[in-house]
Amino acid sequence: MDKTENALGISWIDSAWVPHLNQGNILDYFSERSNPFYDRTCNNETIKMQRLNPDQMLNMTGLEYSLLHAQEPILYVIRKQHRHSPTQVTPLADYYIIGGSVYQGPDLCSVVNSRLLNTLSCLSSAFDEAQSFARFHPTKGYSWEFKDKEEKEPTSKDKKVKKKEEASSAFQRKRVDLLLGELAKKHPALYSPTSQHPAKAAHAEEMKADVKVEKLPDEKPTSNGSMKPPPEKKQKLR
Repeated sequence: MDKTENALGISWIDSAWVPHLNQGNILDYFSERSNPFYDRTCNNETIKMQRLNPDQMLNMTGLEYSLLHAQEPILYVIRKQHRHSPTQVTPLADYYIIGGSVYQGPDLCSVVNSRLLNTLSCLSSAFDEAQSFARFHPTKGYSWEFKDKEEKEPTSKDKKVKKKEEASSAFQRKRVDLLLGELAKKHPALYSPTSQHPAKAAHAEEMKADVKVEKLPDEKPTSNGSMKPPPEKKQKLR
């Protein structure tokens, strides 16, 4: 593996080993030659080449790999450490194996840097958005305008007004009255009083009965054919 390449962005897997991985052979799987995370100058390679007992690594000093955690058959954690004595070691890196794929665990510095970069990116976008709403006037000074958001989010009053207007417009009402008038002219029988609702027809008959028509006295034509009003009655003198 190239030293300039970031180990956190790569992974390694050998599909031939995956069905047979277990706690006993996981270190042999990790020590494959094609694994870019494995350092061949470690004590594990010396024990393997000399066919010694793995327990003898406790008496050696230098770089070594050990199985830190195992959750068969999915998860294994291998630690890279420097041994100073049988009881003293310094951890250098952790590698976790999930489903046969080997990844390097991030160190604390990488985690902090990633979180800081994410925070700075969000803050930068927030400042850019806030700056777009700032306005300056020579007499009023600085102010904020959020007209775009107000137009996108109408108030509850505007919604109520729109709902009321959606019922019918003046043009629609006039147009309907015009159409009804034309239908009444073409089909008068459909719109005659007898075709009305029974209750409405009865009410119309009652209204006609209440109206009293006053008849004028019969007027006879004169000899010349002209109509004259009846003679006025004179009061009798006593």
